[in-house]
Amino acid sequence: MTDLPISPPLARALAARDYTDLTTVQEDVMSFAAQDRDLLVSAQTGSGKTVAYGLALAATLLGEAERLGQASDPLALIIAPTRELALQVQRELAWLYAEAGAKIVACVGGMDPKRERTLLAEGAHIVVGTPGRLRDHVERRALDLSELLAVVLDEADEMLDLGFRDDLEFILKAAPETRRTLLFSATLPTGIVTLAKRFQQHAHRIEAAAGERGHADIEYRVMRVLPNEIEHGIVNLLRHIDPPTAIVFCNTRNAVRHLHATLMERGFSVVILSGELGQHERNQALQALRDGRARICVATDVAARGIDLPNLGLVIHAELPSDPEVLQHRSGRTGRAGRKGVSVLVVPPSRQRRAESLLANAGLIAQWGGPPSAEDIRVLDRQRLMQDPLFTEAPADEDVKMAEALLAEKSPEIIAAAFAKLYRARHPEPEDVSDPGAARPMRSPQDRDYGPGARDKDRGPRARPTGGMVRFKLEAGRQNRADPKWILPLICRRGKVTRDDVGAIRIFDTHTEFEVIEAAADQFIAQARRGNEEDVPITPIGERMDRNERPAARPRSDDRPRGYEGKPVARNRGKPASGYGDKPRYDDRPRYEDRPRFEDKPRADAKPKFDTKPKFDAKPKFDAKPRFDDKPRFEGKAPGKPPARAGAKPAGIAPKKTAAPKKKWKPDRE
Repeated sequence: MTDLPISPPLARALAARDYTDLTTVQEDVMSFAAQDRDLLVSAQTGSGKTVAYGLALAATLLGEAERLGQASDPLALIIAPTRELALQVQRELAWLYAEAGAKIVACVGGMDPKRERTLLAEGAHIVVGTPGRLRDHVERRALDLSELLAVVLDEADEMLDLGFRDDLEFILKAAPETRRTLLFSATLPTGIVTLAKRFQQHAHRIEAAAGERGHADIEYRVMRVLPNEIEHGIVNLLRHIDPPTAIVFCNTRNAVRHLHATLMERGFSVVILSGELGQHERNQALQALRDGRARICVATDVAARGIDLPNLGLVIHAELPSDPEVLQHRSGRTGRAGRKGVSVLVVPPSRQRRAESLLANAGLIAQWGGPPSAEDIRVLDRQRLMQDPLFTEAPADEDVKMAEALLAEKSPEIIAAAFAKLYRARHPEPEDVSDPGAARPMRSPQDRDYGPGARDKDRGPRARPTGGMVRFKLEAGRQNRADPKWILPLICRRGKVTRDDVGAIRIFDTHTEFEVIEAAADQFIAQARRGNEEDVPITPIGERMDRNERPAARPRSDDRPRGYEGKPVARNRGKPASGYGDKPRYDDRPRYEDRPRFEDKPRADAKPKFDTKPKFDAKPKFDAKPRFDDKPRFEGKAPGKPPARAGAKPAGIAPKKTAAPKKKWKPDRE
């Protein structure tokens, strides 16, 4: 580290933090090829990017000086996608530039904008913020970018995914063209490359993630657990590892609230972190984790970026992440700055293939296993009790006096038992959980059930359980619409067994009989009896089910009763009896010549035959009609007045209308 051109005030700050070696990305940004140039850096989360661009900015901001001058308009602008990451960057740069006298101001959403404008008016050397809030300050002319020497885009790929492209372009256009532009991103998609070509000049590209495996200090594990024991498995995992600080990730806010309430009820010191909280509440939760007042944080993916806790040793994925990138960002909260960490995926049997796909696509290898048992946790509790620093530290005088008073009143055995009881009361009681199955080895992409050629080979028959079997009876049959689609999951859930432990299933009219392997029969009986009154009763029968004993199958078409010619006879479907008799045989019917003619058949309505009816086109003869001369002549209307209409006016001659006499024209007199 002494061979690199690190500014003296920053070198002293690193030494105070016990930095002996720099990470790969930190060394690359300080190389000779990267001096005073725009940088396009691809580095994984947890690789020390914040310190990296902090070191890279020192040569631009300080030069050969030991301290910065009077704060005025900002010299450097750092843009981050989330408020948590922006505040984390502010804290990191605060100790890194402490001896350089830098004043750093954060401008993020959720904080008081008036307070931020006041701080900007007082002057700042470095401004850290989110795109939306920074643009708002620029438009209001509260943030002057005319003196900028450098701009840093942290997690640029995430900002583009969140839709901040317009805000970024607005800010970069408002900055001077002579500035340095440092772009840091976990990946370099097409959008990032296009943005770099537009706003960077002859950028030096650094692929820090190409030469080393990301998250080398993180141990990945997969914990198999039954669906109804996920919360119990998380409790046992926290008790078994017993980390100073842990984060449990869920996919939804409702799941976060539910798990937070469960862990609080069990006695854990827990805080919550999700998007529905305000910035002040988020800061309080993170401060409680840093102070030790809380040890566990239940959070959504809002905490997957920008959360850096010094003693975070465990990350639990209560629900699988959506993609490999989110998995790495979640896990990257631990194993930072050379410290070791553990990342555990909680996987029920139905999500096992999804977990394998996530790990394979992320290039990670995990250790598979079941949840820690209650007995293993009790053994660790005894070991931790014997290794407690209380036994090695010198006791205070008050403690010695209290111990002497206790020995005078109680026996050493009673005092030791009371001490052990108090120690156990400080920790939540472990749960009895079961491993849903033996670990399956990670499959290669050629053996996986997805991808090209996944279905080209024969999968083979499903393996059946071997060894002795025990027979059970379930009080649900065809009358209850029993179906193997829900009978098998019910058996596995009630007895805490896997589908591989269940043998033949026979569904009868009133009940169902099934087999369980003899090795799991005792556990199945104990778990099945723990059900409540609403559960379907399950009772053991004992002997093995006879394979030849089968429920009466429904008759097939080949088994239908047959008639005199060997043809199947229709079943009685519950229809009313027909009023017709049996039909005669075909050979007993009269021949066509012997059948009665159509016109000889009697008619029910006794209508005359067709030959007696007149023809359709027959018309009356003209000679039967009277001639024109024989018709009576028209003699006129009968004399008399027509009847008066209702409302008619009396008859009479209407008077003629006379026009008004016209006046002769006379000229107007003057």
